[in-house]
Amino acid sequence: MHAKFSATLLAGVVLAAVPAAAQEITVWDWKSGDPAAAAYYDKAKTDFEAAHAGVTIKYVMQPLDQYYTLLGTALSSNAGPDLFLMNGGAQAKARIPALLKLDDKVADLQKTVVGWPEFTGADGGIYAIPVSIQGFVVYYNKKLYKDAGLDPENPPKTWADLSKVCAAIKAKGAVPCFSMGNKEGYGAEFWFSEMASNEWTAQEQQDFADGKLKWSSPQVKAILQSWVDANKAGWFQDGPNSTTKFMDEYESFMRGEAANTIGLISDVAHWKQFDDFLGPDNDGVFRMPSPTIAADKKEGDPTLPVSGGIGYGVNKASASADLAIEFAKELASPEPMQIFFSDTGAIASNTGVDTSKVESPAAKAILGWLKTSGAPTAHANATAKELEEWHRQSQLLLNGDATVDAAAARMDAVQAEARK
Repeated sequence: MHAKFSATLLAGVVLAAVPAAAQEITVWDWKSGDPAAAAYYDKAKTDFEAAHAGVTIKYVMQPLDQYYTLLGTALSSNAGPDLFLMNGGAQAKARIPALLKLDDKVADLQKTVVGWPEFTGADGGIYAIPVSIQGFVVYYNKKLYKDAGLDPENPPKTWADLSKVCAAIKAKGAVPCFSMGNKEGYGAEFWFSEMASNEWTAQEQQDFADGKLKWSSPQVKAILQSWVDANKAGWFQDGPNSTTKFMDEYESFMRGEAANTIGLISDVAHWKQFDDFLGPDNDGVFRMPSPTIAADKKEGDPTLPVSGGIGYGVNKASASADLAIEFAKELASPEPMQIFFSDTGAIASNTGVDTSKVESPAAKAILGWLKTSGAPTAHANATAKELEEWHRQSQLLLNGDATVDAAAARMDAVQAEARK
């Protein structure tokens, strides 16, 4: 064999024997330690590591109640994870300065994945990849409806219907009409978006998202007033401001201690969890009506707020940004997403996920409404500063420590400051 050829061949063999440089992609979230989601996260990690020699995925689960504080501290020091989970809307948009713009890198996903607007900046750029769709519906306990003399197969479709339901539940005296958790202000977020989905026109939803519709406008003040009125009418249990939404509110509902709860369509406080506790035949669901109806809506056929739920963004300071993008795409790919839906019940952002085998009556109803009855999730289109202040003002309103006018004026001031 020619000496030069032999040397070249030997060098090639030596190089081939050297393993690729090890790389670790750190992923922050508040879900990877949840047993229900374990198979989803394991599938994405196993498949990705098998296809990328020398790459290790490291999940770091942070506590939800401290998540954004911890994330903000890490990002402000140009450190933190390579990839991190965020709620769509205000929370994601507040972190755009730390996120890598993904436009051309996710073009291949945009035909099969939905939920992008909640992860899109004011510049039109995409800053995270959605993995779920979020929405709000009302779940109800059919047995408690029957006990109160109500037809459990005919849930309310109008505000008058809902008022009659709550009056009957209250008259029975065994449980409150709604379980409500507002210790962190999340109950008020859900209420706000439920009311806005039916009370606002599409243009008013856009105006609110753009900061043009003020909190002191009649359309927004009406929602604040409905929040106060429902509490005064005794629809909520005593002490909603002392009740956490996750999970005291929902555990109370599952124990049969309230007739209704405003729940999610994602992987917690949703149809699958309530089916397990109440039984599929006892777990009812309806779309929340509102006191007034927008000109482009139809009374008796409520909409439901729906938007991009959670998604993964890439840290702009990451030294492994390209790999982090690829792993985010893996997390949103059909096979892991199918597991995510099947095991957790979350409505996946990837439209390739097969939902045809679902047997739950509540899930079937929700999947049908998603095709015909979606409306924007208004609170997700507020700024993070507005949401923080709305949490505080909503508690003051329930306690009687603020008037609707005073709360709206304060919200106007925060809105103006946040959108400078």
